[in-house]
Formats: sequence, C-alpha cells, structure tokens
Amino acid sequence: MSFVTGGSFPASLIPAQQRMALSSNYIDFTGTSGGNFAQQYLPELYEAEVERYGNRTIGGFLRMVGAEMPMTSDQVVWSEQNRLHVAYKAATVSVIGGTDVDIEVLIDVAAAGATNGAVRVGQTILMADNATGLIVQKGLVQALGTTTLPDDTLSVKLYGTATNALPTATDGINLYVYGADFGKGSVGMDGSIEPQFTQYSNNPIIIKDNFQISGSDAAQIGWVEVSTEDGQSGYLWYLKSESETRLRFEDYLEMVMVEALPMDQGTYVSTAEYQFGGPGVPSGTTGTVIAGSEGLFSAIEDRGNVYSGFAGAAAPGSGALGDFDEILKNLDKQGAIEENMLFLSRSTALDFDDMVAAMNGSYASTQAASYGLFENDGEMALNFGFNGFRRGSYDFYKTDWKYLNDASLRGLSNEIDGVMIPAGTTTVYDQILGSNIRRPFLHTRYRASETEDRRMKSWITGSVGGAYTDTLDAMTVSFLSERCLVTQAANNFVLFKGA
Repeated sequence: MSFVTGGSFPASLIPAQQRMALSSNYIDFTGTSGGNFAQQYLPELYEAEVERYGNRTIGGFLRMVGAEMPMTSDQVVWSEQNRLHVAYKAATVSVIGGTDVDIEVLIDVAAAGATNGAVRVGQTILMADNATGLIVQKGLVQALGTTTLPDDTLSVKLYGTATNALPTATDGINLYVYGADFGKGSVGMDGSIEPQFTQYSNNPIIIKDNFQISGSDAAQIGWVEVSTEDGQSGYLWYLKSESETRLRFEDYLEMVMVEALPMDQGTYVSTAEYQFGGPGVPSGTTGTVIAGSEGLFSAIEDRGNVYSGFAGAAAPGSGALGDFDEILKNLDKQGAIEENMLFLSRSTALDFDDMVAAMNGSYASTQAASYGLFENDGEMALNFGFNGFRRGSYDFYKTDWKYLNDASLRGLSNEIDGVMIPAGTTTVYDQILGSNIRRPFLHTRYRASETEDRRMKSWITGSVGGAYTDTLDAMTVSFLSERCLVTQAANNFVLFKGA
C-alpha cells in the first residue's frame, strides 16, 4: 500500500525538525509574502475598506436643475414659439435707381424656414450691412416681385438723402420690418401673417443592468466589512456588489440623459435575446428598434449656443471677462432669462473665479489677496471662490459638476468644460393632470401608467434572498428604467467646449 501523491508528499506529511508554522503545512489564503495566514502571528487587521475616492457617485445634477414627470407614450412632443418680429438675413440687393424704386432686395425665405416672405407692401424696413452692421438704410416697400423676379423680391424706395451704398453680394445685408407708412385715403395693408411654431420631439430609451450571485456565495461571510454610499454594511460581500451595481445604475440614469444621441437612421437589433418585435422591425425577424434619444449635450449643440475656447489661465481676468461678455451679448438675442446656473469643470470654475476676482482694484498689485469675506485676520481662512455674481442684467450661480471632473468619466476628456442652464420655467399642458402646469426648461419624462411605473424598477429572481422563481441556485437583481430628457428653449442654454 502506498499514497498516491502525484510525485511529492502532501504538505502535511513533509517532515520538519520542530513544530512550527511553515508555508508547507499551513494554507496561504492571500498569496502575498510577509503578511498572510502562513505566519504564526496575528496581524492587526483593518476590517473596513478605505474610501480613497470619497463619494464615488455623480448623480444629482438633474435633480438640481429639473424635475421628473410620468408619460404614457413612446414619444414626447412639444412646440416652441418663434420670434415675434419679421427679419431676414443674407438678402441680395440690386441697385436700380428711378422715381418709384431705388433698390430691389431678394430675401432668402428658404433659409428662414418658410415658403413665402412675410414682408408686405407699405411696411418700412431697416437694412444693414451683414459684415459690419455699420451701413444702414431705411426704405418703404413699394411692391412685391416684378415681371421678371419672384414674389420674394422687394421693390424698395429709400428714405432720406443718404448715399450709403449697401452691398450687392449674395450675403450682402440683413433686414427687419420696423413699421409701416401709408398715405391719406389709402386702402389697408394687403395680406396678414399667420403665426407658426417650431415642433420638437424626443423618445424614451430603456436602460438595464443586473447583478447575479450564486446561492453558496450569498451565504459566505467575508473578513472585509462592507461600507457603501447608500448605507449598506456588514460582512456579506454580495451586499457590496449589489449596492454598487445599484449606485452605478442610478448614475447611468443621469449620464445617459446627458450624453444620449439619436441614431442617424433608425436601426434594429436582431438577436435571440429580443423576444418582442417593435415598430419598424421587418416581418420575420426578432429584434427591437434602437432609435437613441436626444441628451442634454446633443440638444444644446443642435439648438443652443456653443462657446469654444473660454479664456482661462492663458488670459485670466480681463480676457475671460471679454469672452463672457460675448456670451451675454448672445443671450440678449435669445430669451434674456435673468437667472442662470453654471455647472463647470474644475479648471473652468477657477477661470470664473479669476474673472470675478480681477474686478477687484488691487488684484494686479502686491495686495492681490484683498477680495473675499474676511476682516484682515491673519488666522482666518480666505475665501477665494465665488458661488454667484451679477454681470449686466444677469445673475449667475456657479457650482462644480462632478461628472466633468471624475477621472473615470468626463474627466478622461477635455471636450466639455461646462454648461449654462436657465433657471426659468415654461407653462405647458400636462396630459396626466389635465391642466396647465409650470415646468423647468430641463426635465425628465419616464414611462408610467396606472399599472406600470418604469421610473426606476428593481426586482429579484432566482432561488436566493427570498425569491423562489427559478431552479437556478443564484440570486439575480435586475434594474430597469425607461426615460428621456426634454430640453425646452435650448436657445437659452450655453455649452462650454475646449478649444
């Protein structure tokens, strides 16, 4: 009789001169040298994990600036007002000269999104050089169209004796209607303007995630004490895994609303995991339509204002202020909403601090530390940051956006430096409530009905943790949400991008 040892003795049968703890006769749990269970001395064990990254979640941005409301459709549609006054850009001027008509102006109605011009006979228009805006002439519209030109051509008689020559190039002038001028006993103005609105829409997307653990591991205790951001604690490691999956999913709900993009063309995925066909899925296939959605960044780039290369360290103070004033001038041309919120990366937030600090008279001198709230107490910490400021007729409230700073998220990229979001609300008709309500310009819609709420679903399946729905010896925690972001009046938003 003999032992079958595979060519060597079992560790427990290797002889030794003395009885002592050796790696050959004790189990090594950690596989590290010098600090493992093969030594006979008990180490000082820290049971709790060190939270070296602090609070790792980035959620909260949308809760600060918007709201969440239910919807019962595959699409949310809203309309936005167009501008009140009639104006055209890039009009062509032909100088004629004569008793009744001095110039002919061809307006580009296609660029204005219309089929017919809205300027009428008898109205007075102001025309300005498109390049500089310095050459201005005013005229009275005498007729629409000629025998050789379409109705989009204005026959104009100029006022005054000014001899300023307007450009005749294709993109020569901009013009707008500022009034009318009729003689005594004349007939009324011919025609009227039918107001139009611009319609936008977005569709919800479905976000999913899950966590799975075997029944055996769910019943196994660990030596590391669990501690997570949502309060999970104990020595069962799967509690940490489940908690972090939930926290990560909650962050996904916010990030996907910020980053989502619509598909260039509607597409479908034909795989076995999709059991129900959707609209647009060819017959005989198993799949679902993946159309994407319009996120915050996409909406601002498409319909809002994008500012690239905000002056920072290269030109602190006055340089940044000059850039910021350019943004304010553009806001004046939009909704001119008085209160706005700035969510910025760390570097851009410091640029704004420097910009505001530069307004102090002694900023450039050796006494540059004279701004902030303090009473010349040498032991008092100085406040070199600003949470809010006013410039022109606008108020701004500034905060850091953790999403842009996190090294595992947008901190990997320098593309986005921050966003400016108006703090106003808009009045819309709510189909759920059946009445008009006021909503923030930025808000989230999620799918829900009387029987199904898909704002944030989680459920347990398997044969562990109180769920007995499967013969699989495991616990599966599933997460699901269906939602989209509504960005209304995006022309009042500003996206700061790196140069």
